[in-house]
Amino acid sequence: MLLSSAFFPPIEYFAVLAKYSVCIDATENYQKQTYRNRCRILTSNGVEDIRVPIVHDGRRRITEVRVDYSTNWVRHAEYAIETAYYSSPFFEYYRDELFAILDSRPETLWELNSRITDFFCRKIGIVVRQGDGGEDLRDVIHPKKAPYLQTRQYWQVFREKFGFVGNLSIMDLLFNEGPESICILK
Repeated sequence: MLLSSAFFPPIEYFAVLAKYSVCIDATENYQKQTYRNRCRILTSNGVEDIRVPIVHDGRRRITEVRVDYSTNWVRHAEYAIETAYYSSPFFEYYRDELFAILDSRPETLWELNSRITDFFCRKIGIVVRQGDGGEDLRDVIHPKKAPYLQTRQYWQVFREKFGFVGNLSIMDLLFNEGPESICILK
């Protein structure tokens, strides 16, 4: 399976990582309005996107696109995550290590996304099997398309208010299910 780099990837992305051999494409060009620089979380107001601003300097290769730290987007993202997941069962267990990744201010979007993906794979217990391509999911796993894979429902903080909301960022699953997250993905 061929995947794009993604910022706090959706649950279906990790379901693919847990089930198949994958290649995360480091040669692709950055594309706007994708999971490459956005994620979705469930807040008390419903689904909210968190976006990473990038430097628009003509660089297109995903490994060269630089993160724009001229605004305080990291603090805003951390506040949104904390507000959404503070009452989830496992948030406090993972919070500091996850926020340390954001606070380290990786220079490129590729580096930021790789560190985040590695963090969640380690915490969930996913051993990524490297592949050399296969089915191209770079434009299939997309915020404007129906999910490629459906996963089982799990407990969510705002489920009573909104019902179950599927395919949010992987942080929704980990903060709510902790070590049991792998069972939802497989």
